[in-house]
Amino acid sequence: MSVESVSEWLHSFSSEASKFQSLKKRYKTSKAVTVSIASGKGGVGKTSVSVKLAKELASLGHKVLLLDCDFNLSNTSIKLNIPLSDNFFDLISARKTFEECIVRMGNLDILPSANGNLDLFNEGLQMYEIMVDIIYGHEKDYDYILLDSPAGISKDSVNLNAYCDHRLLIVTPDRSSITDAYSLMKVLSKSYGINENHLLVNMVNNQGQYLRVIKTLSETAENFLNSRTNIIGGIKKYDCSTDSFDKFFIQMENSAAHKDFSKLTKKFTEKICGRSVNGVSSHQLVDNRGVELEVH
Repeated sequence: MSVESVSEWLHSFSSEASKFQSLKKRYKTSKAVTVSIASGKGGVGKTSVSVKLAKELASLGHKVLLLDCDFNLSNTSIKLNIPLSDNFFDLISARKTFEECIVRMGNLDILPSANGNLDLFNEGLQMYEIMVDIIYGHEKDYDYILLDSPAGISKDSVNLNAYCDHRLLIVTPDRSSITDAYSLMKVLSKSYGINENHLLVNMVNNQGQYLRVIKTLSETAENFLNSRTNIIGGIKKYDCSTDSFDKFFIQMENSAAHKDFSKLTKKFTEKICGRSVNGVSSHQLVDNRGVELEVH
């Protein structure tokens, strides 16, 4: 599908859910399950969760593509210690092929974004159109395509969230994160007819706080948007620097925290594949130091 075709598809959106779904079925016929890892507010751990989820799915034998959709700020590269490059701009400029630009780590392929590329900044490109075109061109090669989406409700962010099969919203217990997450859910519901999202709460201090977050968001979404929020779980706050946490959270694969996140991954994949969840509470709070708490 050409960029022009993608543009036509995106610009034809209306608030009618039925029209949106029919258009999506017309263009989305892939093997891959597409998941946008999203947030209303930046700084909530979205990229860390994206990278960890991609690595976990790949370790389970799935072929995974992770797309860094913060197009000129390559935090995915930084968290995975991938050298910064202009490969993304070379790809969209047709100077390099997709295969030349991805970074391969076993079953996981990563397409890092650029990092402060002035040409990309000055071009004024419709980046969501280009990204959907990349997905459409390669989705038959993967089981999962994960998008580390830009935070907020920009046109790029909202359109990419709308295109994906599923959305995993990352929130933290602070009021601005919760409010901004609801704003994203509202735009998706009112403009695209999307009334189902998944929720993962990060940086949780205790059970009570966790319960308040999921109650606030899920009940507000249901009452005002008639929208369903699937609760995936929570990750308890770890008292260390962000860099230290990333090293612990992303790289350590034999820790109790890794095992706990594996349970969240299993629950999420069971949810999006339509299967029942076995052995995991629907309101589970996971302590990234290895303590697992059941929330009732």
